[in-house]
Amino acid sequence: MVGPGTRHAGASLPRARRFERLLDDSDPQVREQLAHSDHVPADLRNWLAVDPVPKVRATLAQWWTQAPEPVRRLLLTDPDDSVRAGACATYYRRIPHPVPPADLVPALLADPVTRAGAVRHCTLDNDTARWLAGDPDDDVRGELAGHPDLPPALRDKLGEDPDPRVTVRVFARQDTPETTRTAIHARILSDVPALDWLADHQDLDEDALEREIMGEIARAELRGLRLPWVTAAPLPHVDSPYACFRASAAMSDHLPAPIVARLLDDEESDVRTTMALHARDQIDPATAERIDRGYRPYKRAAWRPADDFPLPADVLRRLATDPDPRMRQLATRDLDLPVESVRRLASDPDETVRRLVAAHPRLPAQDLTRLLADSSEFVATAAAGNPDLPSAEMDRILALVGL
Repeated sequence: MVGPGTRHAGASLPRARRFERLLDDSDPQVREQLAHSDHVPADLRNWLAVDPVPKVRATLAQWWTQAPEPVRRLLLTDPDDSVRAGACATYYRRIPHPVPPADLVPALLADPVTRAGAVRHCTLDNDTARWLAGDPDDDVRGELAGHPDLPPALRDKLGEDPDPRVTVRVFARQDTPETTRTAIHARILSDVPALDWLADHQDLDEDALEREIMGEIARAELRGLRLPWVTAAPLPHVDSPYACFRASAAMSDHLPAPIVARLLDDEESDVRTTMALHARDQIDPATAERIDRGYRPYKRAAWRPADDFPLPADVLRRLATDPDPRMRQLATRDLDLPVESVRRLASDPDETVRRLVAAHPRLPAQDLTRLLADSSEFVATAAAGNPDLPSAEMDRILALVGL
C-alpha cells in the first residue's frame, strides 16, 4: 500500500503521470472513474482505497474485485457502510468475485450490511443456519438457501419462504426433494398476475406492488436458471417438466443425436435455442430458420439465432416476402438482394424492416431519399447514414443543422 509521500515515486512514464494527475483531481467523479478502470496501474489504484469520498471507495470495492489483499481488507473494514457493503456483496461489477479473508468472515457475518455477501463464505453450523434463516433480510435468506451445507429441515422451511426469490434458490438445489421442487415451481407460476400489473401499478399499494415485483423477478430467475449439476448428468433431465432443467441439459456437449433432435424440437424457445448453440454441427438451414422463427426471448435482447446461424442467400430472398416482419428483417442481410425486393422492403409496413433496408447498398437513390422523410425517426436516421446517399441530400442535411 502506498502512502501520500510515496505514491508518485517511480512513475516515470507519461501515461503513469497522467493517472497521477487524475488521482489528485479535486472532482470526486474523476477519481470514481479511475476506480472503475482496470487500466490504472495497481500501485496508483491502491491509493483510492483511502480516498476521502466514500463513493469512490465503494466504487473501487465493486469494480476492483482482484485487488491485493491489503486493499480488500481496508475496504471490508471501512468505517462507511456503503463501502463495506460494496466490498462484501452478492453481486460485483467484475468477475471472478472476491473471497474475503477467512479471519474476517465472522465479523462480516455479524455486520448487517455485509451479512448477505458473507453467507456463502461462512462455515455453516446448525446454530448459525437457524440464526440466518430467521434474518429479516430477504437477501440473507436467499444466500442461505443456496449454501451447500444447509440442513434439510431449514431447506424445507426456506422452500416455503414468503419471498419467491428465496424459494427459487431452494428449487435449484440438487438435494431438494422433487415434491418440494414441484410445489415451488407451481406456486411461483401460479402467482402470475391476471392483469398487466406494470400498467396498472397505480391501483396497487406499496406492499402489493413490491410483492408483484419480487414475483416477476423470481419468475425471470426461474426461467434463466442454468444448473451445472444438471448439465453434468443431463440424461435424467431431458424430459423434465421444468424448462430450465431441459435447457441446462441442452448445455451438455455429449448428448446422443436422438436427444439433441428432441431438444431442438422442444416446446420452449429457450430450450431449442440453447440446444442449437451446443449442437452447431447438427444445424442445417431448415433447422436454423425454424429455430429463429420460433425464437421468443423472455427479456429484450438484440441477439437472435440467425446471428449465430446465418441463413443462405436463397433462404434470405424467400424471407423477403414472409408474412412475419421479424423474418423479413433477415432478408436485408443479403447484400446481393435483388433490387425489386430491396425496393419492396423500403415500403414495408414494419418500421424495423424499413430501418434495416435503409442501410442496404442496393437501395436505389430515389427510394433512399424518400426514406429521409419517413414517419419513423429511426428509419430517417438510418437513411441519412447510408454512404450511398446522393451528395445533394448530404449537403441539404448539413445545411439544415448549420454546417
